[in-house]
Amino acid sequence: MKLQFESDMHMREYVKMMTDMIVLCFTLAISLSFWVISMTASTYYGTLQPVSPWRWLFSILVPLFLSCRALRRKSLDHGGALGALLVGFILTMANMSFFSALLAFFITSTKLTKWKGDIKKRFDAEYKEGGQRNWVQVFCNGGVPTELALLYMIEVGPGEIPVDFGKQYSASWMCLSLLGALACSAGDTWASEVGPVLSQTPPKLITTWKEVPAGTNGGVTPVGLVASLLGGATVGMAYFIAQLLFVKDLHLAVPQWPIVVYGAMAGLLGSLLDSFLGANMQYSGFDESIGKVVNYESKTTKRICGKPILDNNAVNLFSSILIALFLPGIAWGFWPRQ
Repeated sequence: MKLQFESDMHMREYVKMMTDMIVLCFTLAISLSFWVISMTASTYYGTLQPVSPWRWLFSILVPLFLSCRALRRKSLDHGGALGALLVGFILTMANMSFFSALLAFFITSTKLTKWKGDIKKRFDAEYKEGGQRNWVQVFCNGGVPTELALLYMIEVGPGEIPVDFGKQYSASWMCLSLLGALACSAGDTWASEVGPVLSQTPPKLITTWKEVPAGTNGGVTPVGLVASLLGGATVGMAYFIAQLLFVKDLHLAVPQWPIVVYGAMAGLLGSLLDSFLGANMQYSGFDESIGKVVNYESKTTKRICGKPILDNNAVNLFSSILIALFLPGIAWGFWPRQ
């Protein structure tokens, strides 16, 4: 019986390893095809700029290194690492500013998720040691930016451009949509990880403004709102710095500094939207048997707010979609013009 169990365990590990290798090889094949297609298209259509082999290598090797490092540090599980590799490759291939914003979101969110873990265990029933993320969480935060990066490459091809509605209207819209989605995710993560730890007062439910226990979906604090603003601004600053480093003839374009302000607004509004959806569409109850806020109903649970319609991943996804859809339209009305 014991030998049979060990044999089954070895077989499952082997199958998992082979599956990971197949997915990795498939990802490498896709990445190589981007370069081949680009070179072929540039041969027939002289107006298209081919992807350099150095850009292709950077786009696959750097995300691969970061994903493997996150896997070793248990920031991501196997599925999350493969998902992060795919998201990272597409965003890096499309635009170095996209990669810079993604990197800022990933590093800061990972650090903050692990920060003060002993305190978070006291009120978070679903807290994971090390904050390990799976592929569902990766795609809920990175799925919208990935789709926008693909649309961006279809529109203008891989490369960096200034955000300028007068010269590149649709591409600039896509850039701000992608930045907004990442800043929204960063703002929500910063608020969730910093607010409950540093706040000296209990959170208040965003829909009723009544005090609720820490960990309640939809609960906000002044500290959390400031953190969401800073989280979005950090992602916006990373995008802005990459613009300064990689965009050619930037002096001929409109000023790019509003990108930082836009990122901060996306972080704050995204966090507020996430809290509003969480207060209405996520169930929150206080389980007296463990003394923590939980997302499930039971005999020992007293309801605080919300309904069991969406989980946290779905709320994050919907928030990033709404910010990506509507915030660039608001920014368009205020963006500098020559």
